[in-house]
Amino acid sequence: MEDYEISAVAKILSDWNPLGDEATNVQDLDGYKTESIDILFHFKMSNGKAGVEKIVMQVLNEAFDIELTKNECSDVATRIFRFLSKKH
Repeated sequence: MEDYEISAVAKILSDWNPLGDEATNVQDLDGYKTESIDILFHFKMSNGKAGVEKIVMQVLNEAFDIELTKNECSDVATRIFRFLSKKH
């Protein structure tokens, strides 16, 4: 995976900011860079076949011990998928 892909997905997640005000309390958040890497990894491992909504939901829920739903992740997953579809 390329740095520009990580940065683009991290920007999408940062703009959304699923943690809201709690983001300031998370150590080593690094603008959602780690979570972006995880999302990209899972997307590429599934050859783009796995639902991005599910990937985003699972990565963020596991990373931050939150309970996002697929529906809550839908818009951001669509943005990520559109970006990744252009590159793959």
